[in-house]
Amino acid sequence: MSTTLSIGTRGSRLALVQAESVARSIESAHNDLTVHVHILKTKGDIVKDVSLDNLGGEGVFVKELERALLSEEIDVAVHSLKDLPTTLPDGLVIAGVPKRVDVRDALISREGVGLKDLPNGATIATGSPRRRAQLQHYRPDLLFIDIRGNIDTRLNILREMDGPDAIILAVAGLQRLGWSDCISETLSPEICMPAVGQAALAIQTRIDDEESMNAVQRIDHRPSRLAVMAERAFLHSIGGGCQTPVGAWGRFHHNGLKMEAVLAAEDGSWLVRDSLQGGNHDGVDLGRRLAEGVLARANAKQ
Repeated sequence: MSTTLSIGTRGSRLALVQAESVARSIESAHNDLTVHVHILKTKGDIVKDVSLDNLGGEGVFVKELERALLSEEIDVAVHSLKDLPTTLPDGLVIAGVPKRVDVRDALISREGVGLKDLPNGATIATGSPRRRAQLQHYRPDLLFIDIRGNIDTRLNILREMDGPDAIILAVAGLQRLGWSDCISETLSPEICMPAVGQAALAIQTRIDDEESMNAVQRIDHRPSRLAVMAERAFLHSIGGGCQTPVGAWGRFHHNGLKMEAVLAAEDGSWLVRDSLQGGNHDGVDLGRRLAEGVLARANAKQ
């Protein structure tokens, strides 16, 4: 095996923390291997004044990393798994998924209050149709504005004099940065189902690069990988992406894989929820069957 491995990542503070964590874990699993982290700029990082939908939707945070991987500028790419489209480019594979952390969303409010205690007509800033639709369904009085940028940027917007009453961020990102103390309320999945792949990392390699694949597979957490692959199968079958108000959560429960999912109208006027449980090895099939049930319920609502 080569004695060095190059990891590509976005340049945000959170992306760097995630990539460095993966690098150190790989080094710990291979005493003779040195891992270097390389920062690449993605379209989603460069263009910040355009909504993700208008910017191209799926893949705006990953395409540059995948291009560098395919051209062999880097050996490995580390992504937030929720940013990764369900269809990968030819020649690339998710070689490993480290152990997943807390999947839930967090409310951070200006006054430190929870969701129920926000005043009538309070303004919540979020760039996620999934979060907006579910929270609008839960509290139709809430108002929503779009927001983009990394965690630092969003927290600064909240602190501005004319800023929103609250923002929504992933618990996992706040935990990884050591900023959990700013959370006003951790939202139950019954209120806000997490995004597909939320709180998980995807370590991507070339499918023909056996050395890099072997290095990454040493830190793969099989239960986390099986759960997120089931979620991705669900999303692929739904036909959705990062701009679809859809959420799913797979986890091992009573020795089997349990899947829950939500699909909602963009304005939160209707919402359907369903769940299935299966064996340890039928995650992809479980995700597909759950998508069929959710779509059937959604069609009945419309």
